[in-house]
Amino acid sequence: MSTQVACYAARAMTEAANNARVLLDRALATGRIHSAYLLSGPPETVGAEARRFARALVCTNPDERPCERCRECQRSTESAAPVELDGAGKKGPLFRHIGDHPDLYWVDRGPDGTRVRIGQIRAAQQALRLGANEGGYRVLVIADAEWLNQEAQNSLLKLLEEPPEKTALILASASSAPLAATIRSRCQKIRFPDETRFALRADDLPEDRADVLRRFDAIESAGLSQLLDWAEEYRGSRAVAAEAVEVLLEVGTGWLGERVKQDVEAGRRDVRKKLDAHRALAQCRKDLVQRNANPQMVAERALFAVRGSLAS
Repeated sequence: MSTQVACYAARAMTEAANNARVLLDRALATGRIHSAYLLSGPPETVGAEARRFARALVCTNPDERPCERCRECQRSTESAAPVELDGAGKKGPLFRHIGDHPDLYWVDRGPDGTRVRIGQIRAAQQALRLGANEGGYRVLVIADAEWLNQEAQNSLLKLLEEPPEKTALILASASSAPLAATIRSRCQKIRFPDETRFALRADDLPEDRADVLRRFDAIESAGLSQLLDWAEEYRGSRAVAAEAVEVLLEVGTGWLGERVKQDVEAGRRDVRKKLDAHRALAQCRKDLVQRNANPQMVAERALFAVRGSLAS
């Protein structure tokens, strides 16, 4: 990527992120708060923005939210490492508060979890229906929302259909695709840009992504046994394997996009096979997240889809 293109991409990324943030700030300024928001984009970004917006909803300063000075902001400040959650409720709680604020609830799948489970959603729902302790907004943030299993999504849908008064739900997800259409349609959708889309071949690419990228660059010469051996590397603990397959799918999607662009620029207009492979990888990700599919099998499907798209 040339320096000029890189600078343009960086400016575009910053502008897009600012525009997404403006939508949230405008809701705060006008007081027109939706009952549900779906923030999608890089996990760290959407998680931080979801936390910021939740804290702003209980802030009492009309000019700057969160102001970090009022009593509510002080209570919602997380000064120590947050309590780790456990979807089964055995090694940790099902949900936690943001800071010590009694009206701000946080759900994620926990460090060892592969799902956000129905028990977590039900427990949070019950807490929300008890009423706000401080008389203002109650807010539930569901981080890792793409990892909601089907039962949890069904339970969440009931809350979205009949939200309690002065309650806001914030879903933070790397992608909105794994969520049911009925959930997406009930949320105000705000997309934060993903910087990795402009950094597929960055010099500081993390080693796991760089390794996957190198292997995709050589996939055209890979045979059946090599693809199967590659997929077999995604065995073992499902939580670890699923995260590794997520990297495989993200890099593979970016790599296919790069090849499509190269084909178009070279005057090769028939890119249907690569677009079909791109859709296949999107379905692989949905199956990995929603259907608890075996990571190794998902990796096999993805690699064969990419390799098949290169056949003449």
